[in-house]
Amino acid sequence: MNINLQTNLYETDYLKWIETTAKNLKDRDYTSIDWDNLIEEVEDTGRSERRGFESNLTILLIHLLKWHYQSEKRSTSWQSSIAEHRRRIRKVLKDSPSLQSFLEEIIPESYTDAIEQAAIQTSLSPETFPLTCPYSTIEILDSSFLPE
Repeated sequence: MNINLQTNLYETDYLKWIETTAKNLKDRDYTSIDWDNLIEEVEDTGRSERRGFESNLTILLIHLLKWHYQSEKRSTSWQSSIAEHRRRIRKVLKDSPSLQSFLEEIIPESYTDAIEQAAIQTSLSPETFPLTCPYSTIEILDSSFLPE
């Protein structure tokens, strides 16, 4: 299949484009690869992986804050969410250990986002929460840690 047909296939039938591209790669038919779209897809996959990782961290931080600052409303639902998002983060780190440095990098921004959401969800003032994340990376990932 020539490149123009591959590019057109990318725009008209994405799944077929993926199947054809995978087949061409397996067959080492590099002249039939739609390289521009393949490179874009690989880059998008990396960005998507990081966005999902960051989203799980933010949700985890939201529930840690709610657990910490609304102790009278603690629930098994919050505890379950904390456990689930820790599990997701640990799983991604196991599959992609290079994200450990990314985790350290995004904690401050994810924490800021978590404050905004936790304030909305709890009706507490954003000023209720510390300006910087009160939890260490070890605590964030520790399945036995719940802030008191």
